[in-house]
Amino acid sequence: MIERLRHALHRRRHPLRYAHLDQLLHTQAMRRDELLAKQQRDLADIVAFAATHTPYYEETLAPFLKRGTLDLSALPILRKDDVIRHMDDLLARNADRSQVKIGHTGGSTGKPLAFWYDDAKHELMRAGMMRSYMQSGWRPGQKILNFWGARQDVVPGGVFGAQLGDFVAAEHTISAYEYTEVQLVEWARFIQRYRPVLLQGYASVLAEVARVAIENRIPMPKTLIGVYSTAEVLNDSQRQRMQQAFCCKVYNQYGSREIPNIACECQLGFMHVFTDMVYLESMTLENENRLLVTSLTNRLMPMIRYDIGDAGRLLDSECTCGLPFPLMEMDLCRQNDLIRTRSGKTVHPSYFNRLLYGQTQIRQYQWVQRDLDRLALNLVASQSLSAETLASLEVRIRRDVDGQMGLEVNYLDDIPQTVSGKHRFVIGMAGPD
Repeated sequence: MIERLRHALHRRRHPLRYAHLDQLLHTQAMRRDELLAKQQRDLADIVAFAATHTPYYEETLAPFLKRGTLDLSALPILRKDDVIRHMDDLLARNADRSQVKIGHTGGSTGKPLAFWYDDAKHELMRAGMMRSYMQSGWRPGQKILNFWGARQDVVPGGVFGAQLGDFVAAEHTISAYEYTEVQLVEWARFIQRYRPVLLQGYASVLAEVARVAIENRIPMPKTLIGVYSTAEVLNDSQRQRMQQAFCCKVYNQYGSREIPNIACECQLGFMHVFTDMVYLESMTLENENRLLVTSLTNRLMPMIRYDIGDAGRLLDSECTCGLPFPLMEMDLCRQNDLIRTRSGKTVHPSYFNRLLYGQTQIRQYQWVQRDLDRLALNLVASQSLSAETLASLEVRIRRDVDGQMGLEVNYLDDIPQTVSGKHRFVIGMAGPD
C-alpha cells in the first residue's frame, strides 16, 4: 500500500520522468530488428540536427553530409579536448540559455570537462536509471539506498540531492566521498534499519560496506534484491564480496555524466547496450579497443562519435534474457590506466590487478606509475606482505613488464579517492583527476 502511494505521488511530482520511462519501456518491448531500425533513424536525425543547429557540427560535418548518404565511420571523432575548446559551439542555437546549466565530469580518464544540460536531460537520465533498476524486479515506490562519492551530486540541485530522506521518492543517499571504519559499520547497520530493496553506488564504497558487514557478521535485510554498481570499474573480487554480504545479484552499469545510460547488466549477467538512447562503436585507437558513443537523445548539446576514454568491445552473441538490446563487454581499463615502459611497451591494468590475487589481508590497493621505470604499490592492509610475496612481485614485474622497472611498496591508513569520489586501481603517468 505504501509503495503504491509513493509511486502515485512520485509520478505526479515528476510527470516528464515517467513519460520518458513509459516510452523507454515501450521501445524495450520492440523486436530487435525494429529497435535497430529505429536506432538508425534516430542516428540520422541527430546527425542532421547537429549539422543544422550547432556551430561546431555545422562546420565539421558539412563536408561529409554533402555526399548524400550517412557513413558514420567517416565522420570525425569528438575528443575531450574538442569538447573543452568548443563547449559553447556545441550548444544548440535554439537552446534556452536561461534554462541550461553546466555539469562537470569527475575526469576518471584524466581529463575533467564541463558540459551543458537542462532539466529535460536530467529527467531522461533518471528515467533511464529507473528502467535499469527494473531489470532486478524493482518497481517504482520501492526503497533505494545510494552510496555516492561525488559531492556535487548530494547537494540540493544535484542528481540525488533533492531526494535526501525523501519519503515520496523512496530514496535515500549517503554521502560517501570520505569515510572511516566506524562509519562503514554504521552504514551497514543503517542498511539493516532502512531495509532497502536496492543498493546503488560506487563499486569501491559498496565493496567496503560489504567487507565490514562480513567481518562484523552484520546480516543484511532480506528485502534486498539487487546491488547496482556504477561510476567505477567493477572487478570480480568486489562483485563476489558484495554478493556474499548482500545475498543478491550485483548489476554493473555503464554510463557517464555527459552521456548517461549507455549499458547495464541483465539478470543473466550480460551487459546490454541501450540502443534507444545511444549508438555505440568499438574501434582500435592507440592499440586498444576504444568505445565511441553517440547520444541519440541529446539535442541540447549533441555529442557524435564521442571518444569517452573507455575500452570495450561489441559482441555478436545474443542473450536469452528477453531484452532486444545487443551485447557488449567492458575492459578493466581507462585511457590513463595504461602503464607504459621506457622500451615502448604498453601494459593493460588488468595485469596488475591480478598480481594481488589471494592476498586476503589487503583491504585496498593502488598501483601508481611514478616514472617510466618506477612503480609504487599503495596498500591498506591488516598486515604487511611477506618477504617472499614482495620478491615474487618484483620478479614477475621485471619479467613481464620491464627488466628495469623498480617497485616501491607503501603502507597507508587510507588511499585517497579522486576529486569525484572514485577509487582508481591503476594510475598511469597521465595522473589522477
